[in-house]
Amino acid sequence: RISISCLLPASWHFSISPVGCPRILNTTLRQIVVIGILAAAVSLLYYSLVVIRNKYGRAYRDKRFHRYLARVTDTEATDTNNPNLNYGIVVDCGSSGSRIFVYCWPRHNGNPHDLLDIKQMRDKNRKPVVMKIKPGISEFASSPEKVSDYISPLLSFAAKHVPRAKHKETPLYILCTAGMRILPESQQKAILEDLLTDIPVHFDFLFSDSHAEVISGKQEGVYAWIGINFVLGRFEHTDDEDEAIVEVHVPGGENKEAIFRKRTVGILDMGGVSTQIAYEVPKTVSFASSQQEEVAKNLLAEFNLGCDAHQTEHVYRVYVATFLGFGGNAARQRYEDSLFTSTVLKNRLLGKQTGMTSDSPYLDPCLPLDAQDEIQQNGQIMYLRGTGDFNLCREIIQPFMNKTNETQTSLNGVYQPAVHFQNSEFYGFSEFYYCTEDVLRMGGDYNAAKFTKAAKDYCATKWSVLRERFDRGLYASHADLHRLKYQCFKSAWMYEVFHSGFSFPVSYSNLKTALQVYDKEVQWTLGAILYRTRFLPLRDIQQENFRGIHSHWRSFSFVYNHYLFFVCFLIVLLSILLYLLRLRRIHRRMLRNSSSTSLWIEEGLPPQKIAGPL
Repeated sequence: RISISCLLPASWHFSISPVGCPRILNTTLRQIVVIGILAAAVSLLYYSLVVIRNKYGRAYRDKRFHRYLARVTDTEATDTNNPNLNYGIVVDCGSSGSRIFVYCWPRHNGNPHDLLDIKQMRDKNRKPVVMKIKPGISEFASSPEKVSDYISPLLSFAAKHVPRAKHKETPLYILCTAGMRILPESQQKAILEDLLTDIPVHFDFLFSDSHAEVISGKQEGVYAWIGINFVLGRFEHTDDEDEAIVEVHVPGGENKEAIFRKRTVGILDMGGVSTQIAYEVPKTVSFASSQQEEVAKNLLAEFNLGCDAHQTEHVYRVYVATFLGFGGNAARQRYEDSLFTSTVLKNRLLGKQTGMTSDSPYLDPCLPLDAQDEIQQNGQIMYLRGTGDFNLCREIIQPFMNKTNETQTSLNGVYQPAVHFQNSEFYGFSEFYYCTEDVLRMGGDYNAAKFTKAAKDYCATKWSVLRERFDRGLYASHADLHRLKYQCFKSAWMYEVFHSGFSFPVSYSNLKTALQVYDKEVQWTLGAILYRTRFLPLRDIQQENFRGIHSHWRSFSFVYNHYLFFVCFLIVLLSILLYLLRLRRIHRRMLRNSSSTSLWIEEGLPPQKIAGPL
């Protein structure tokens, strides 16, 4: 006798024995068929779920891959015949010259969660549409009536590339930076008024009073931060297991729950004159004093990149600080001035002539071994000879950080909110890249221990050996003798600014030094056009909502119809099973009745009447 028990929606038990085999075999076959149907249903459900997951998972991976390719290989000429392409122009009026950048973007996709897909326009030769002129606009402070003539060649250049039919809807922004900031407000106003008066007469670009202004260092830093993170795709709030996320307390929403979104990157930019740091502050900050809170207001920027002021997913709180005199060249100048003053004072007090003749040079630990240099001040010459002591150089320049004992401060005692070092990422540009790559060939992922060893070895190498390597072309193509001579000092300066000034631990491993992002130089003007055109998608979103309801349903109907199909399929299957169970109970009851009747007949008694099933 073989017994089989099966636990499914109901508990079944049936037996196969030699007696009555044909009848029982039919029952067994019926139940085997039911089990087969259930197995097929489960297999079909599993297979369908796998297919859907693979389909949409692959689609998402393909989307990411194509998005990456679009950023890396974005070198195709802009199709100016495309009527759905929009354009924008930004003029960067710097201290040494002015540059014009032309950007373009397709129609917004109608999704309020996405930003405009802005790219730099490329001409027929696939080159970026950029033009630069000299001198800087601040040179016309005494003759502001000539400013419009000065900037006219830039606008004519842009007008040739932007389709004529698009001129009236192409916004033009003229943004002035460092050179204009140092001018008196009256001269700034005169220059801007000349631009606002004359440009609309000669050009049809969309140009209003708010489109020409002198921006602050804080604004410039925010725009640079926006541009870098936009190119890196950190504003695309998609569910991606590979991307690091961060918990954010949205500014102005202290009573709301925190949100989780992609981690943005901070930027460190050390130029020749100044150093700048900018990074997102995801959580509400606290202050040690009311004075510190007042200072922080000028360093923290809160803004919404989204087109809907009521949506908070694109609201950011960014800390931006610029430190004049902390650039590589300015720092060396400060160092030499201090060296000259202190040496002259010591010579006067001790009656020595250290550094005053080439025979008794001042031994400078921040120059490569045996390298010679001179400092000229007030008609005097001070002679230097390098000793190449990297650690001593670091010790000497540490006081130039101007650190204070107050908590949450950085260079010059300026307020700096805490950085979550375990969940953060920074990019270092300009001198951060040159110091690590030009000579040491260590650009990319920064490692403090490896960098320190390489810098020590470089400083301790004789100048004659360094010159020989230079002549053999062993360094970067744009590295010159000036870079070789001051590499030791700048390496120590960069190290101290990063670790002592900004208080990054030596073990910090999420700094990448770079010259470009995705092989493209990212300008702050990209962030400026992205921020200033943030409300433009509203028009496309309204049109999309008006005509896109049905197409929106169709785009998701595949998934929804599959879910509906599976629900119906399971309901039908359950109904069949319940019906079979009902038949099984009736069949068992009939068998019991039949057995009872046979028993009465064998004992010679009349059969009793038994009520049939209801």
